[in-house]
Amino acid sequence: MELAIAIFIGLLYSCGIYLVLRRSIVKVILGIFVLGNATNLIIFLAGGVESRGKCFIPKSEEAADPSLILDPLPQALILTALVINLGIAAYVLALKYRYFEVTGTHDLDQMKNTDQP
Repeated sequence: MELAIAIFIGLLYSCGIYLVLRRSIVKVILGIFVLGNATNLIIFLAGGVESRGKCFIPKSEEAADPSLILDPLPQALILTALVINLGIAAYVLALKYRYFEVTGTHDLDQMKNTDQP
């Protein structure tokens, strides 16, 4: 299962990098979103895919086997990364809106024309 997810993550990264290197600002934005999702999947894969048990042990089960306890840190990191990706998405979309107002196009090659008064 881990191998299939690792291959999928590699495909997501390659698609994200391809989109970031395109001329259209919309494709660049989509590439940033895809790269953020691929990073979240890497964190998810680092935490383990199999279901071993609980993340937290109640006080009634004091002598639980440590190998059956899940690590809650990757889940917390993914939640944090989702919030950061949402903030980046809002910022990039605001930049795209302003870019389109100034240039009137989505093509990044038109940015050369914005330097002239």
